[in-house]
Amino acid sequence: MREPVVPGSGWPGDPSDLATPIAHDAAEVLSLAGTSNDLSELDARISVCRACARLVDWREEVARTRRKSYDDEQYWGRPIAGWGATSPLVLVVGLAPAAHGGNRTGRIFTGDRSGDWLFAALYRAGLATQPTSTHAGDGQRLIDTRMVAAVRCAPPTNKPTIEERDVCAPWLRREVEHVSPTLRVAVALGSFAWTSLLTAASASGWEIPAPRPRFGHGAEATLTRGERQLVVLGSYHPSQQNTFTGKLTAAMLDNVFVRATAIARPSN
Repeated sequence: MREPVVPGSGWPGDPSDLATPIAHDAAEVLSLAGTSNDLSELDARISVCRACARLVDWREEVARTRRKSYDDEQYWGRPIAGWGATSPLVLVVGLAPAAHGGNRTGRIFTGDRSGDWLFAALYRAGLATQPTSTHAGDGQRLIDTRMVAAVRCAPPTNKPTIEERDVCAPWLRREVEHVSPTLRVAVALGSFAWTSLLTAASASGWEIPAPRPRFGHGAEATLTRGERQLVVLGSYHPSQQNTFTGKLTAAMLDNVFVRATAIARPSN
């Protein structure tokens, strides 16, 4: 069995090198996130993080054993950095990479069924150049949009623990800090992402309304920082559990991103 990608391997899209400092625990995540001077440095540090032993073991085991249909592919097998515009108007926040999606391709929501739904909606809303995202070199580009995960490693059964969420939180907080100067709207896919996003925004200086806004599909909360506003929108996560049962339809997802686009580009 092949090994997963390692830092400095030169794998396409690998933002790191052997000089990138590696976080091995919560304190090091906090320190390295807080001292990341720009998104490029932040992405590199995220991509080599080893702070959560359970997640490291799982993501690398999946990358070694592989799903049979992807046996001829080299898995990424590492944390997934954010991607898209570096000065975005729109921020999309998901839960975590899928074991055989982002953990395989190296890009969040890429190469899995959830991503099929999400990118089709982004394309229809004018926020992506293609309706699909299949691999890191497929030419897909996000327009005025950046995409991140609340937890950067693929978790077993798609369920990170609260401790893992909290260890990973400084990465999201620092990413929100870096993109806040241009950001107008954020879309949280699911209640986990909603909670993580509000916490990160609050720690980045955005004032959260009281009482704290509750998640729901179509939920909307306006955060403030001085004279600026950031609108947070809630959407059910485009997981197969939601799309196969009809809890989330294409029209429902479209409505959220049409609203996001209207807020981001009011002149249009």
